[in-house]
Amino acid sequence: MKLSKDFTLQELSKSEIADRNNINNIPTADHITNLVLLCQYVLQPVRSHFDKPVNITSGYRSPELCVLVGSKPTSQHTFGQAADFKIAGVPNKVVSDWIVNTLDFDQCILEFWKSEEPNSGWVHCSYSFDNNRKEYLQATKSNGNILYTKIS
Repeated sequence: MKLSKDFTLQELSKSEIADRNNINNIPTADHITNLVLLCQYVLQPVRSHFDKPVNITSGYRSPELCVLVGSKPTSQHTFGQAADFKIAGVPNKVVSDWIVNTLDFDQCILEFWKSEEPNSGWVHCSYSFDNNRKEYLQATKSNGNILYTKIS
């Protein structure tokens, strides 16, 4: 099922971890509606602007899958509102800065990026139909904990 010109439901719901652990990771109709909006307002504009494939590393995740991967069962991934992604050859900070300066979004998180390694980490971006906070954060690890700091 196509969610937008360049994105499919399969690529936004695939999970090898779910497959290996026999976890149902099939989004509902409401989740699919949210994924369409995420594609329309974030992912497709990113794809069109950079004119390169966007590698989705995590899209929709069931609550059970979220817990298994160390996330919260209330993550925006469980509602089909978030995706983690990279673009080969484009630094993640360049992608996240473009999103923040150009698009409507809820959260844009530059996850585990290091300035000395421009392609390190990934971009997490979410879109909420009724409540976009336009929050720009960087996630880092310190003593085994994940810290989120605002980027201005």
